[in-house]
Amino acid sequence: MSSSIRRREFIQWAAGAAAGITTIRGVPAVHAAKKTDSPVILGEGDHKYEVQHNWPQLPDKFTWQTTHDVAFDKAGNLYVIHEGHEDKPDHPAIFVFDPEGKYVRSFGKEFQGGGHGLEVHAEGNEEFLYVTGYQRLKKFAKLTLTGDTVWVRRAPMDCGLYAKGEDTQPNKEWGRNRFHPTNIAFCPQGTGFYVADGYGAYVIHMYDNDANYKSTFGKPGPGKEPGQLDTPHGVWIDARPNREACVVVADRVNGRLQWFTLEGKHKETLDGFLLPANVDTRGELMLVPDLQARITLLDGKNKVVAQFGDDEAWRKTVMAPPMKPRQHPEDCPPGKFLHPHDACFDAAGNIFVCEWVATGRISKLRKVS
Repeated sequence: MSSSIRRREFIQWAAGAAAGITTIRGVPAVHAAKKTDSPVILGEGDHKYEVQHNWPQLPDKFTWQTTHDVAFDKAGNLYVIHEGHEDKPDHPAIFVFDPEGKYVRSFGKEFQGGGHGLEVHAEGNEEFLYVTGYQRLKKFAKLTLTGDTVWVRRAPMDCGLYAKGEDTQPNKEWGRNRFHPTNIAFCPQGTGFYVADGYGAYVIHMYDNDANYKSTFGKPGPGKEPGQLDTPHGVWIDARPNREACVVVADRVNGRLQWFTLEGKHKETLDGFLLPANVDTRGELMLVPDLQARITLLDGKNKVVAQFGDDEAWRKTVMAPPMKPRQHPEDCPPGKFLHPHDACFDAAGNIFVCEWVATGRISKLRKVS
């Protein structure tokens, strides 16, 4: 399968695969892969991590349902969103785990069948959860950390890009005139936020703090011109030291990152990725999960300082149709990855990797250097 694989192709295969995952090789499907007896260490020098696959523990009354994104609150709790199964409307899509990986609470059944991105954002003395939903949901929302809804927004019709009714009668229809939001980033001045329409119009929308639409930037692909976007799946604010704060976009199908001013003017492009899915930063480091079984760390000058799981032979195995390893994460070699869909740092510099895997997969990369 080429690196130009698109989300709709992923979805068509995944829907059938996920529906059929009731047994694995004749035995009931498990919630997590087996843990190795001896630790696996990735990286070297200042970027060395011990891998702990299947880190959080999910109660037996719940099931992992294609994990998508992760985020931390100030207390060190980890939030995980599942795409969820549309035919299980009472199952929560968002789960919270404490710093030891123990289950705390769950909510968000309204995101079943389309849960995608989430971020925790501090506003004054409070923190809120911002969530995106695609497929049949086509919305983004602001929630309290316990799951109460503050507001919900749908397609910004004022931008002139969407079909009539896309804001009032959402359905699973795909196309450049459809709204399928994927991720959210926040203005560093505290004046609003950005929403990536990664599977719909291929643009980035800007909103004020009250979620009122302001403007749109990015030229929809396909194409590789500066500023042109083909599946802008992830969005983040790059405010690393000694750099002017700007918006960085994971331009996934184009295999690159692109930087824009806070107003949306193209500044810089960095090639060399496979299917970059999202971005996070800590200090001078930039973390890029890549849907093709790889995780990259960049320094403050955007030079690669570490790549985890980079193995061409394994990557071919993972990506070969019909992508069977996605159904069998327990067979993934220790220290390797399947489909890193999101990754983030915690306050201590550990890395948490969330993979697009039918039976869920969250790994902790504990910093040891």
